[in-house]
Amino acid sequence: MTDYCHPVSSDFTPAERLEIENLKMHKSDLLDDIEKLKMDIEKVMSEIQDFELTEENKNIARDKKFLSGKKKFNMDPKKGIQYLVDNKLVEWKPPAVAEFLYKEEGLNKTAIGDFLGEREDMHLQILKAFVELHEFSDLNLVQALRQFLWSFRLPGEAQKIDRMMEAFATRYCDCNVNVFQSTDTCYILSFAIIMLNTSLHNPNVKDKTTLERFISMNRGINNGGDLPSELLTKLYDSIRSEPFKIPEDDGNDLTHTFFNPDREGWLLKLGGRVKTWKRRWFILTDNCLYYFEFTTDKEPRGIIPLENLCVREVVYARKPYCLELYNPNSKGQKIKACKTETDGRVVEGKHQSYMISAATAEDRDSWIQSIRASITKDPFYDLVTVRKKKVINNGVTEE
Repeated sequence: MTDYCHPVSSDFTPAERLEIENLKMHKSDLLDDIEKLKMDIEKVMSEIQDFELTEENKNIARDKKFLSGKKKFNMDPKKGIQYLVDNKLVEWKPPAVAEFLYKEEGLNKTAIGDFLGEREDMHLQILKAFVELHEFSDLNLVQALRQFLWSFRLPGEAQKIDRMMEAFATRYCDCNVNVFQSTDTCYILSFAIIMLNTSLHNPNVKDKTTLERFISMNRGINNGGDLPSELLTKLYDSIRSEPFKIPEDDGNDLTHTFFNPDREGWLLKLGGRVKTWKRRWFILTDNCLYYFEFTTDKEPRGIIPLENLCVREVVYARKPYCLELYNPNSKGQKIKACKTETDGRVVEGKHQSYMISAATAEDRDSWIQSIRASITKDPFYDLVTVRKKKVINNGVTEE
């Protein structure tokens, strides 16, 4: 039996048999090493899977935070950016923030404009970086404005508009060095084009600006000299044939009405029938006060024509910083206004007066001032009056 199991063992010398035993032991060691290696590979693969799962979870968590940050930005731009910076999702440097505002999808254009218009030094640097992301070379002024005004929505405050349009004019002149003699000229003409757009395409404006009036209103703005009539005619025809387009996500179907409001912002409004305070986004323009549930709503929840109304500061027991819209000549009667019900029906408003609460005394006073100005005149033209006088006077002095 032994010979059968090891039929050739007698053929090997002792040295060879020892070598064979050594080989068997080495084979056993190799098999053990292979098993250990398999276990190590399985462990590494498991760790890789765990790592990938962890990274995937981190990415999911990051994406959720990023989405949350964008939503916060749309509700409150400063808090939204702060959240993104605190969570290391956006770097707090002008180029990084500007690129986020310029390229990121899903951001509310009103919020972008509001953030860019702030006067702090960091915001001014971000605005400069944001404008420099636009390429205006070889574009006429209307084409450049179309591109610029598509990337955000102009805020309602004159000071913010001034800073943003100043940055635009500087960038346009840097890209097109021989078109205008100064950035002031570009600045004034840009406003003239925006006002022309409103005049020609806003149905509430009855007195439409003619080409002759457009040319006349821009006399002397090129360092005291006139711009070529051919240039002004080309710009006029471009606006007449196609109005500025506003991004859908922050406008509504009344695009031209809300294109350049006198003022906008969050306020609390007291209900007419049910006396509860509700947060609403208010837009003041064209002698009307519109309010929305969200800044992205396509239709206002209510419209308050300001004709024949007055506004005043009032003390209200439950809310600070209140103002009231009322009709001094028809006390006790409902104000002629309308609102949209949740089912979509447009109904007459129930208010005999409108009680509104601002966040601060300064905000309340500013709203009162803006509403009074809207009732009496259009304040939009005031923004360029000083600049225009300076340019014309400088031109006269140089002559």
